[in-house]
Amino acid sequence: MTDLDPATAPAASRGPVDRFARWTGLAAGALAAALLAPLDHGAGVLYAIPAAGLCAVGGVLVADLLTAPSRGAVRTAGLAPRRIRAYVPPRMTALLLVLALALVLLLVLAGALATPDDLGRAGRALTLTCHGTTERHSPWPGFFYGLPVLGSLTAATAVCGWSLRRIATRPGDDRSRRDRSLAVVAAWGFVVSGSLVGVTVTACGTLAAMTCDGTPGTAATAVLLPLALVSLVTAGGTLLTVCSPRATGRSRAEGGESR
Repeated sequence: MTDLDPATAPAASRGPVDRFARWTGLAAGALAAALLAPLDHGAGVLYAIPAAGLCAVGGVLVADLLTAPSRGAVRTAGLAPRRIRAYVPPRMTALLLVLALALVLLLVLAGALATPDDLGRAGRALTLTCHGTTERHSPWPGFFYGLPVLGSLTAATAVCGWSLRRIATRPGDDRSRRDRSLAVVAAWGFVVSGSLVGVTVTACGTLAAMTCDGTPGTAATAVLLPLALVSLVTAGGTLLTVCSPRATGRSRAEGGESR
């Protein structure tokens, strides 16, 4: 197949365009989160975090679309197909896959335990009975809140998967591909880890307000709190990665030959 020689691309940096697109996505996400978080007496944070993550994903996607490789001299290259897994960061991806699995399992379990709230709205509360007393507390991350979170995760996964495939097969140098793949994975990771923070903190808050949860509630809290901490640290790290368009700030001549 043929590919473009990065060394012949114009020297003008596209970093400002890339950075502007990413930061615009983050700004839109912050605005969306600010508008959604106060809804439903503060429970809107369960919508706000995925919405912010989707905007971050959109910003990275737009940045990639706006910074396509420049046209240069055409040369031949190997016929070996490029694979997405060759460009994604393995450790970060593995961690994010584990967190994504934890998020899905937690939402399914919380949805199975959820009950209607005081107004009869399904999937919004947790109800427990002990010693002849019934307790009901909300918000609880049941399917009322969980389905939008799962929807945002599905949408982000589809968009990021398409972006990774596009980056892996497009002309350019390997360093640029790896850096842009890192940004896409980080944007997806922000959706995953940010959503997991919201879900775990909400669940912990509801369990802490109950006295009928007993040993199962204590055990669940012991699992949820470390998970929330790991997710919070991961969300901060992925957010910093999205804010740093490293590929556009480097010389293309350092990227090596295209494959």
